Amino acid sequence: MTFRVGVIGGGQLARMMVPPAIELGIDIRVLAETEGMSAAIAATAVGDYTDLGTVRAFARDVDVITFDHEHVPQAVLRALVEEGVAVHPGPDALQFAQDKLRMRERLGELGIPMPDWARIETPAELDAFIADHGGEAVVKTARGGYDGKGVRVVSSAAQVEEWFFALDEDGRGGALLAEEKVEFSRELAQLVARRPSGDVTLWPVVESVQRDGVCAEVFAPAPRSAGRVAEMAARIGTTIAEELGVTGVLAVELFETTDERLLVNELAMRPHNTGHWTIDGSTTSQFEQHLRAVLDLPFGATGHVEPWSVMVNILGGPADGDLDAPVVAASADQPTAKIHLYGKEARPGRKIGHITVSGEELDEVVFQARAAAAFFQD
Repeated sequence: MTFRVGVIGGGQLARMMVPPAIELGIDIRVLAETEGMSAAIAATAVGDYTDLGTVRAFARDVDVITFDHEHVPQAVLRALVEEGVAVHPGPDALQFAQDKLRMRERLGELGIPMPDWARIETPAELDAFIADHGGEAVVKTARGGYDGKGVRVVSSAAQVEEWFFALDEDGRGGALLAEEKVEFSRELAQLVARRPSGDVTLWPVVESVQRDGVCAEVFAPAPRSAGRVAEMAARIGTTIAEELGVTGVLAVELFETTDERLLVNELAMRPHNTGHWTIDGSTTSQFEQHLRAVLDLPFGATGHVEPWSVMVNILGGPADGDLDAPVVAASADQPTAKIHLYGKEARPGRKIGHITVSGEELDEVVFQARAAAAFFQD
């Protein structure tokens, strides 16, 4: 018998599931949004993931459905489940990654530490929240934002006036999420994987560096994270995975505040940018573990192969779009660097790949990863 996994979404996350699927003998199939996407090598179908008929036809020949992104509508997901399709993560869990307001409400019920927040439906409510929180607030659209999109730091409701007229998936005016602007010392991420049978495993907590709202670098494990910080991050991640019934990989993005608290910033119920280092730096990558999880197979070990791993995203790429030359140059200059390209055309700010270096000394690993990535920038 061959396990068959269907991935909805043809981006780089689906692409990076292909190598471990091949190694495990899994038949991986991808429903891509358009031709020529990152995961084209495994794209057995191209179509609209919001259309039930398209998704139903794709699901017909696989054992389990999982995702490259969280944007498949709840109505489609619930129809699949009602028809007996195994969907991991399921709609009951995925709703909290799809809707930031629902996520905040549920985490509040669980007593998970978070920034102060409020549901905002009018400009007057937002201005009042801003006034109560030092004259600034972080405002987010409840649905659809990623990589800094749908997120603004504002001092007045007028700065997000158009967002009050956006419609949610039910065609109603969408409420906004307002959060206090947290004074944090750094950003961390805890990756967890959970099987349908309930087993949970974790990787060590990592530190991420954001630039212009996009993850730029990841340090694994997070420096100065032994003991209390690691224990708190693991407890928060495990609690969320278990209480929300997540199946597959869960990424919990965290703020470490200046007074040494950990606050949950965002959730992602799929492999995540902060876990790309695991391809080369962990015994079991997040992509292999995600496949194991959604098929309810035993987990692989999650330890480090070296004391330190550093991942640097390749953002933008060379102006001429030629990636062959920087691959050759980076490989010659930094032979320990592992280069991962996503099959995307270069354009300003776009994630087109990443580089990971693992080793004994953190400073040396950081230098090598940044030096290799520099060959891809003009």
